[in-house]
Amino acid sequence: QVQLVESGGGLVQAGGSLRLSCAASGRTFSSYGMGWFRQAPGKEREFVATIDWTDSTYYSDSVKGRFTIWRDNAKNTMYLRMNSLKPEDTATYYCAGSRGSSGSVLQNSYSYWGQGTQVTVSS
Repeated sequence: QVQLVESGGGLVQAGGSLRLSCAASGRTFSSYGMGWFRQAPGKEREFVATIDWTDSTYYSDSVKGRFTIWRDNAKNTMYLRMNSLKPEDTATYYCAGSRGSSGSVLQNSYSYWGQGTQVTVSS
């Protein structure tokens, strides 16, 4: 059974930083695409960042230059470093795992999802 578990969310002031983790079990994700998405209250879930099997990365315009996605294959864990946080980054953040090797901005490209971790940025 594949399981993705996020951690690292919390309350932070604007301009601060957080590091989210996504620990995978039941499957080795080093050869597969993975991603981060987020959902703010009253809004649809949106793409944040993705990493493919070569560790190539891609970011949404709203987080580019502030967020960094990477993974530690030895730990089967993916991370999202979030710097210069803004109140509009407040959301529940979800990690996702694909059945394929490519990263993707599309939610339906991912078969596995974590339960989410809350990030709140105060102004």
